[in-house]
Amino acid sequence: MADENTIETPEVAVEAGDAGDNQSRRGRGRGGNREGGDRGRGRGGRDDRRGGKQEEDDGIIEKLVHINRVSKTVKGGKRFGFAALVVVGDGQGRVGFGHGKAREVPEAITKATASARKKMIRVPLKEGRTLHHDGNGRFGAGKVTVRTAPPGTGIIAGGPMRAVFESLGVADVVTKSVGTSNPYNMIRATFDALSEQTSPKSVAQRRGKKVADLLGRGGASAAEAEAEATAIAE
Repeated sequence: MADENTIETPEVAVEAGDAGDNQSRRGRGRGGNREGGDRGRGRGGRDDRRGGKQEEDDGIIEKLVHINRVSKTVKGGKRFGFAALVVVGDGQGRVGFGHGKAREVPEAITKATASARKKMIRVPLKEGRTLHHDGNGRFGAGKVTVRTAPPGTGIIAGGPMRAVFESLGVADVVTKSVGTSNPYNMIRATFDALSEQTSPKSVAQRRGKKVADLLGRGGASAAEAEAEATAIAE
């Protein structure tokens, strides 16, 4: 009996071990197949999404303005993440900004970009290169002044404000920021100033007049006013 036990026990152990190995191999194979399948599908989905996003991003300018590391205190310690501030625009009079938070920087930038795309506004541009008139904006402790400029001036702006005007498509502008240096407040103040921008065309439509009638009040002749009205483009 002892010999039988000594002989049978290793065989049972070996058989059990082989079965366990086979199960583990099968499990690994299945898991590997599932992982490979998920990866393949995931990669394909991501590639498709990326391809769709590239088509959707035609002509869209994305500028990362600020990244900040944030922390949340939870039971057992702190949980760190990242906050991103992004400005997007089409370079032809549309611009928007958004911010997002995530555990990783790329995901935070993706969230901020998606938020910015949903909140884009249209700003009328004079000759497609500058603003129609001066304006002031304010948000919190941030105060900004934006001024129209002649051709060749360039973008005289610093920090977050430059990203806004570059994405907007403005080529000549003079700006000044007073108060805070917080990029969030500076951008919100800049958008406050841009939201008040109007064009002669919109004013004429609101008042039920022609653009030439509005431009002819500065002493210009009717022909000059008509030519200037024709040259105005939003």
